[in-house]
Amino acid sequence: MADLQAQIAELWERRTELTPDDLDALAVVREAVALLDCGEARVAEIDVDTGEVVVHVWLKQAILLLFRLSALETMEIGPFEFADRIPLKRGWAEAGVRVVPGASARWGSFIDRGAVLMPSYVNIGARVGAGTMVDTWATVGSCAQVGANVHLSGGVGIGGVLEPPQASPVMIGDDCLIGSRCMITEGARVGQGSVLGAGLILSRSIPVIDAETGAELGRGEIPPWSVAVTATRPRTYGGGEFGLPCALVIRRLVEGERHDKGQLETLLRQHGAGA
Repeated sequence: MADLQAQIAELWERRTELTPDDLDALAVVREAVALLDCGEARVAEIDVDTGEVVVHVWLKQAILLLFRLSALETMEIGPFEFADRIPLKRGWAEAGVRVVPGASARWGSFIDRGAVLMPSYVNIGARVGAGTMVDTWATVGSCAQVGANVHLSGGVGIGGVLEPPQASPVMIGDDCLIGSRCMITEGARVGQGSVLGAGLILSRSIPVIDAETGAELGRGEIPPWSVAVTATRPRTYGGGEFGLPCALVIRRLVEGERHDKGQLETLLRQHGAGA
């Protein structure tokens, strides 16, 4: 893999010279992206010692090079026609993934065994963990990393990022429940076991507030085993007082606790948010 990484680095340095006619370069790039597609490599992961996100920049560079080296072509799958540079994933039965008609995932993404894709979309470089449900009209953007046994409820938007290559993608930990129409973008993080009420917007600039103390816990990061809902906090400007969005942590769960969706739904509704 180190040799492949070096080849990608060399191609990246002369990327402006590359064209779809360069079949040797395309073969190298496809070899790198194939590692993402089968799950042998991933764009980003969390360092267990520091808790920080480690981005494997060369794999992002490989994805960007793939777009440069691939020509636009017409693809027919069943009754559907597409015009794109990247094909869709296939072989779902062998992969042990249930895919409902209307769902699609680009080649170069990885969907682990036992996952379920309702009519939804997973972009290149993204990773969806084992047993995760990507519900109706949810999207998982390029390079986003979604853990195992996660439920992305209907209409959830998990933002993607390809450029700049060193930018951290969205990271969703294992065992999370992301409520309907939540938007998680700009490299935001949701810790393991957390629950987000419907409609919460989380980016790196959104403050996360502890409901019990009023303390700001950070920005763009929900702590593990937390229940958070969308809220606002007042800010005064020349034109008056306005409510700016924040994420409000209303409950801490016991680490390792299995989600009782009935109890969580009751809790969220008490705070004006459903799952």
